[in-house]
Formats: sequence, structure tokens, C-alpha cells
Amino acid sequence: MNNEDILKYFKESGALLEGHFILSSGNHSAMYLQCAKIFMDPKKSEYLCEILANKIKENINLDEVDLILSPAIGGIIIGYEISRKIKKKSMFLERVEGDFNLRRGFEISPGARVLIIEDVITTGKSSNECISYVQKHSGKVKGLACLVDRTNDIAFSKLDVISLLKLNIPIYAPDEIPNDLMEIKPLKPGSRGLK
Repeated sequence: MNNEDILKYFKESGALLEGHFILSSGNHSAMYLQCAKIFMDPKKSEYLCEILANKIKENINLDEVDLILSPAIGGIIIGYEISRKIKKKSMFLERVEGDFNLRRGFEISPGARVLIIEDVITTGKSSNECISYVQKHSGKVKGLACLVDRTNDIAFSKLDVISLLKLNIPIYAPDEIPNDLMEIKPLKPGSRGLK
């Protein structure tokens, strides 16, 4: 599948939304990817995760990966699906009072080699928080993968992002929103900041 095929898959699933969106970062965008719409259908999610797992295998030596780590909420399903495909344990970080933490008895052993999996990476904030968490707990990040990379090539501690789809969708700071976007009532579909 190429970028156009995958983008069509997202559109047909209702996962590519158009309008005015406030991203988890506080920035604004005219498009939002709601991967939960893809994950509603086990066949679609399994199919896309199979393709991503194969890309991961081509780019990362899986003998050097001990576990998969994903940020909640968006990364939980894809992290689990990828862990099934590459036969590694999976766990997820949850926000506790605004900061990522492991709960539910999860822990990163010192020296653990970690592959971070997300659904969509946009500004890289969650990814960088995951990387910092792993490093703070004496783990080693071996790679970063996602279904959709919207980063426009942001650097992640010398890590390349492995993705199915790269999208260059403009992102606007709150004080730089174009007039046409300002005319649309904004929605905030992300999970960061939920109470």
C-alpha cells in the first residue's frame, strides 16, 4: 500500500476529519485523524497493523527489543496489535495529574529495550514524553513507530519515525490561525486533558 491507498482507507473509514480542531498540544489544524474509527473494525486494524509490523521488522532488529510501550489512550490498541504481530510484551503509559506514569503493575526493568508505538504523531509531545519516561527509568528506546506521521520531520533523539503514512497537514499556533479556519467552530477531539 502506498500513501494514497492508506489515506483512502482512512477517509473511507471516517477516520480523517476535516474542520477546525484543537490538537492536544493546543495548536490548531484543519484536519484530524481519529484512528479509533479504524480500530472499531478488527479486520481493518489488523490489516494496517500487519503492514506496520512488517515495516518495523524491516527497520529494527527485533532481537534488540524487549517490550512495546504506548501512550494512553490512542496508542493502547495499536501497541497491543503490534505486540501480537512481533511477539513482544506490551504496556502503556497513562496520564496521572498531567504526567505520564506506568500503573497497573507495569514497570520498565533497568536496561529494557523499548519500542514506542503510537497511532498518530503530530507535534511529538507525547512521543518525547514517552522517550523521557523510558530514559528516566534506565530503559533504552530502540525505535518509534506509528500509523500516521504528521511531524514534518521533527527529530526524536536521533530516532527515525517508522510509519504507514506521512502527512504534511499545516498546524497553527493559537495566535496564528488563518481567517478561514477562525470562521469554523473548533472541536477538541483528543484525550489529553480529559478529567
